Amino acid sequence: MPRWAGWGAGPAGAGATGGPSRVFLVFALAGCAVAAALLAREGRFGSAAVAAAAGVYFALRAFAGLGRGA
Repeated sequence: MPRWAGWGAGPAGAGATGGPSRVFLVFALAGCAVAAALLAREGRFGSAAVAAAAGVYFALRAFAGLGRGA
């Protein structure tokens, strides 16, 4: 079975192999920032706020250790 298999609940579920890499999280953060800027430029401020909140989440995961096991 591949190392990444098992995205369900339980010990073989999501995060069992250590979670997403920091590189992935940084790319996700950048994507959220771009999406938030484009949405705000179009005047879709509610959607821009959701994208910005997702960016904050990815920033916390990437740089503040949110979600890492003790």
